[in-house]
Formats: sequence, structure tokens, C-alpha cells
Amino acid sequence: MKDLTSRQLSALTALILAVPSGLGVWILEANWHYGLGAFVLFFLGSYLVIMTMFERFIFRKIKLIYKFIYHTKASKKEETYYKYILPQKTLDEVRLDVEAWAQKRKDEIEILKKNEQFRKEFLQNLSHEFKTPVFAIQGYVDTLLQGALENPEVNRRFLEKASQNVERLSRLIQDLDEISKLERGELKLHRQNFIVQDLIREAFETLALKAEQHNITFSFKKGSEQGQIVFGDKDKIRQVLINLVDNSIKYGRRNGNTIASVYNTDGKHVLVEISDDGMGIPEKYISRVFERFFRTQEGRGRDLKGSGLGLSICKHIIEAHGYNLHVRSKEGVGSTFGFSLDVARRERQLTAMDDRR
Repeated sequence: MKDLTSRQLSALTALILAVPSGLGVWILEANWHYGLGAFVLFFLGSYLVIMTMFERFIFRKIKLIYKFIYHTKASKKEETYYKYILPQKTLDEVRLDVEAWAQKRKDEIEILKKNEQFRKEFLQNLSHEFKTPVFAIQGYVDTLLQGALENPEVNRRFLEKASQNVERLSRLIQDLDEISKLERGELKLHRQNFIVQDLIREAFETLALKAEQHNITFSFKKGSEQGQIVFGDKDKIRQVLINLVDNSIKYGRRNGNTIASVYNTDGKHVLVEISDDGMGIPEKYISRVFERFFRTQEGRGRDLKGSGLGLSICKHIIEAHGYNLHVRSKEGVGSTFGFSLDVARRERQLTAMDDRR
């Protein structure tokens, strides 16, 4: 019954009304011709009346509901097609469509709420990141203008502090510009073959002094020392590795370790991971670590320099290579960030030839 069309429902209702009417006339007149005639007349009359009611009232309202749902305005030709040619939906199908539309609107509202919350947090974090160096510069300059400029023991130190904050502000602006280009898909990759372990060693050497200050040791996981040739943008992957190693120092523990692991997973892909044994990331924050400016409450408690955009930039760079930047972490144990790259083209060709053999 629930799958009947409006015409079928009208016919069934007319039949229910016409049968007792025809039987009544047949019994009263004792003539089956009168009974049959009465049945036909009642059936046709009831069908036309009921169908008209459906068409003019109920389905007109349903049509308005569909127009509201889909924001459509039909032409006269389309109206004729919808009314006379296209099979009409049953009331149960209309109910399902309305429920699906309502669920879709609900999902959209939830997404908008999340986006609004993200926007508020982003603006708040952006304000904080800009405010810190700007206020510092303002403080140093005001102090110099109020007389400290004449004091040789103070003026140079204050100017150096102001210069450091100017550099921090400049890096922040550069990172914002870069992430804007990445999100617009304007990143152009210059792919080439290179040994990924060599880039990791470069990252270790670049940050060696900073690691010494925290007494953190760099090393390769056993079995990962042998060079793996990959195919990608060397400069961009260097940027990713430096950022991941730098984070392992920032959030690592004193006298800790940063370990690099490299695996050839299937002859076509190389997995690169940077691990630390530091503070780790609480489970509730893991899904948000790649958001712009996001830091955990524990991370905010540390005196950390940087734009807060590093992991977000790394994420976009790895996605531009066709892969994802992933993280595994446990609070108080440490964190591991990793990504995959294509094996060097020549190496892939040789592997394919060996597989065919």
C-alpha cells in the first residue's frame, strides 16, 4: 500500500466506494444491468474527484516542498513534463526524500559550526602569534626613544632583541604566504632522484647545535642506514625533515633521542619516520596537530619559538607528492611522524623487471 502512486491510490479508493454502491443498486433494483451501470458511474466519478483532490491539493503542496528543497523554478514545459509524463512519487518516497534533505541540512549545519569554531580559534591564534613580536618590538623601541639609546650598554642589546622579533615576524608572514599558496594548489614540485638518508643527515647537521643544548642524540634505526633512492622534490622534502626533526627537539625530553627510520615497503614506496621519546600528544589532540597554529595546552606552556605553521606546511607538501603525513603518539612516551615517497623511477623499473622474471 505504501508504494502506490496517486492514480493507483485514487483508483483503489474509488473501487472501495463503487463496489458497495453497485451492489446496493443491484439488490434494490433486482437488475444486474443497473448494478453494473451504478458501479461504473460511481467508480469513474469517485476516481475523478479523488484524483483531482490529490492533484490540486496534496501533490501541489508536495511540489512546493520539492521546489523549496531543491531551490528550483520550472518552466511551463518542465511543469507539463513533471505533471503528465514523469511518474509521480509515492508519499513514502516523498517522506524519505524530505528526511534525507533534513539530514543533509543537519550535517551542513554541523560542518558550519565546526568551521566557525575553527575560524575563531584561527583568528585568536593568529592574533597571539603577531601580538607577541609586535609588542616586544614596540617595547624595545619605546625604551630606546625614552633615553636608553644614549646608553651604549643597553642600546645594542635592545636593538638586537628588536631585530630578532622582526625576523620572527618576517618568518611568520613568509609561512602564511607559503601556506596560502599551498592551499590554493600553487605549489610546483621539481622532482628528482635523491637519497633520502642524505637529507635526513643534513637535517641532523642543521639542528645539531640546538640538539646539543637539550642534550638530544640523533640516530638512525638499525637497518635504516642503507641509502634509499626516492623520487620527489628534494628541497621541499628537506623542509619537511628539518621541521619534523626540529619538533622532535622542541617537544622531546632532555637527554632524549631522535630516531630516523627508513623502510622500503613494497619496492615502489619508501616510508620515512622521525620519532622522539618526549612528552607525546594526548589522544584528544592527535586529530588536530596539523591545524594551523594549533598547540596542545602542554606545548603552549613551553617557551617555544616558531610560527606554529610548520606541521601544516609539511602536511600540504606531502599531500602535493600524493601521500599523507601521519602521526602516532602516546602521552609521556613520545611521537612518531611519518610519510611515504615514491621509489626512484629507475629503481622502480628494475623492480618491475625483476617481478616479471
